[in-house]
Amino acid sequence: MNSNNRLFNLSRRNSLKFVAGAIGTGILAARAGAELAAPEPAIAQNNVTPQQALQMLVDGNQRFVNNMRQNPNQTLARVTQVAPSQAPFAAILGCADSRFPAEILFDRGVGDIFVCRVAGNVTTPEEKGSLEFGTLVLGAKVLMVVGHENCGAVKAAIEGGELPGQIGSLTKAIKPAVESSKNQAGDKVVNAVKENVKLQASRLKDSPVISQLIQEGKLLVVGGYYDLDTAAVEIINIP
Repeated sequence: MNSNNRLFNLSRRNSLKFVAGAIGTGILAARAGAELAAPEPAIAQNNVTPQQALQMLVDGNQRFVNNMRQNPNQTLARVTQVAPSQAPFAAILGCADSRFPAEILFDRGVGDIFVCRVAGNVTTPEEKGSLEFGTLVLGAKVLMVVGHENCGAVKAAIEGGELPGQIGSLTKAIKPAVESSKNQAGDKVVNAVKENVKLQASRLKDSPVISQLIQEGKLLVVGGYYDLDTAAVEIINIP
């Protein structure tokens, strides 16, 4: 075979490889485009035990505290993935305080945590109904009530007095926790915040829906105390 024929065959072979590669790339691109246009239903990320779900929250908070965030499920692709359905592994009743962004502090993302927030993390009928939905219908395996350091609503309940508008309804809901903690040693605000976490959790557990899930081993209800200075969440056992 002369040199011209050899060059022709090599050129033809390389051309075929290029065409095949281009076709393969086109197929992959088309498939990726189709998946973005019609994403698969969200994977049931709450297919875990209640203890595993709690550990996922604990691990996420430790990553945040140690400045080792993974920022999971925070992409536009994740937004698209969970648009058809949601399967949060955890539910949280937290304070409306702007310094408590739950998804950030637990290093989670879109569709991971079903969050209800209200000043003083109090259990209102609406909050209870929402959390019944988040656990019974959506399948969250752990329900955490989180109070935090220097909570303004708890401080107002300690100080007492008349308050404008509906603010008094919040302090009224917290007042029993203030009373039960007033003889405890240590910081009275910290004690009242932690007692309030236990109080509001017990009110949630009064729900027939939530109590049934607990009895069946499908749900764990715990408390948390968030330190504003360190970002650490201390787990509080709920009787």
